Amino acid sequence: EKLYEGKAKILYNTSDPDLMVQYFKDDASAFDGKKKGTIVDKGVMNNHMSSKIFQYLEGEGIKTHFVKNLNDREMLVKKLDIIPVEVVLRNIAAGSLCKRLGIEEGRVMEKPILEFFYTHLLLLSSGQEFHMSFQDLSVHPENSH
Repeated sequence: EKLYEGKAKILYNTSDPDLMVQYFKDDASAFDGKKKGTIVDKGVMNNHMSSKIFQYLEGEGIKTHFVKNLNDREMLVKKLDIIPVEVVLRNIAAGSLCKRLGIEEGRVMEKPILEFFYTHLLLLSSGQEFHMSFQDLSVHPENSH
């Protein structure tokens, strides 16, 4: 049973009330959701990268919701209350980054830029979801250690 569908993932209930299946989608969006499309195997790559990050964190003693990979697109995760933060990693300048910093669209960054945004999900009266993001913290290579 589908529990939730967002921009990048779908969450499904399992027979265990403490676990969910997290499915990674190929959907992509830009310009605050105004431009939408599909990137072939984006979900597969996101699942693999996320799994590696969670396994690394667990190996360092940091608990996560990750249980195990199920296949190329799905992982088994623990149910939890999330911290509403969106993480954006950019290798190429696009979208809001260009607007905020005055960088031309499509510029290849010398080093990746990692940004964190506080997000808030609103349920509109029509039943549609509306995601609001607020820039909270940006970590740029020249400022990181």
